[in-house]
Amino acid sequence: MRLGRFRGIALEKVFDYSEYWEVTRGLYAPFDCTATMKSGNADVYENEIPGGQYTNLHFQAHSMGLGNKFKQVKKSYSEANKLLGDLIKVTPSSKIVGDLAQFMVQNNLTRAEVEERAAELSFPLSVVEFLQGHIGIPHGGFPEPFRTKGRPGTTLPPLDFDALEAGLRSSHGDDITAEDVMSAAMYPKVFQEYKEFTGSFGPVDCLSTRLFLDGPKIAEEFQVEIERGKILHIKALAVGDLNKTGQRGVFFELNGQLRSVLVKDNVASKEMKFHPKALKSVRGHVGAPMPGKVIEVKVEPGQKVEKGQPLCVVSAMKMETVVNSPLTGVVAFIHVNTDTCLEGDDLILEITAEE
Repeated sequence: MRLGRFRGIALEKVFDYSEYWEVTRGLYAPFDCTATMKSGNADVYENEIPGGQYTNLHFQAHSMGLGNKFKQVKKSYSEANKLLGDLIKVTPSSKIVGDLAQFMVQNNLTRAEVEERAAELSFPLSVVEFLQGHIGIPHGGFPEPFRTKGRPGTTLPPLDFDALEAGLRSSHGDDITAEDVMSAAMYPKVFQEYKEFTGSFGPVDCLSTRLFLDGPKIAEEFQVEIERGKILHIKALAVGDLNKTGQRGVFFELNGQLRSVLVKDNVASKEMKFHPKALKSVRGHVGAPMPGKVIEVKVEPGQKVEKGQPLCVVSAMKMETVVNSPLTGVVAFIHVNTDTCLEGDDLILEITAEE
């Protein structure tokens, strides 16, 4: 049987594709938007959220504790879009609008307040880089005076692809492809993290989706073809107890030989830490603008900082925010380290104002 106007596609093949996607959706169920979203909404004609981003934004909002404020996130998306000059919204420009929208909801900011306080707010990194020209000049130019207030300065010079490729080959070897160069140009940090990950764990793309996401069951034996004709036979045997350093011994057979490795248990080794909150009445208290993890601390105790100087970077659900100093002074105390998990308004550091 053939399908109407779609000549050449046998109905039996369509059945195969349907079965394939049924299994695939089961494997990726933890990331499925239907866990939080049961239907679409026609209000996209008002807020102009692209369809692909709509589901991602919904999942992201729930993960950041804004699930009950998603209606407000959508309204702020429209306001953020106008703040940024009514962008043509496609990756990565749509993400910039979404990051700013969630930032506005998290901090209870209106469009007017963002425009008025642009010089002192710690915007998401994607917004700052957009205003610096990292993804080019938008159609119709940058929004003014928002750009000048939010991040004064000229746009970036044209990218030297030859120099970028040479740098990548110097850092990662000569097997750099044209796709690698383009990836590093558009998403430098993501590409660097990818190369570090594959450098540590090898060609994980050779694993099946289930093995990569869930890991093998105890006593399960499986095969991994790492290159043509080279197949590894692996059998999971046991997982040991947690040691004092937060690691577990993992025992397995590799081609019939007993092996073991120590693996850090990121869940079991987490320590419950309670952070003090930043007091809004204390000018030198710098709080987290949203829930997330500290990925970089840029200052040290005793260091003098200027108003607007970057203090640290907080990341949550692919959204990075640079926390800037609200005043000129000296760093008195730092309450966080790299990888510290924070809730909104948790105290990051204290600054003593310069007299």
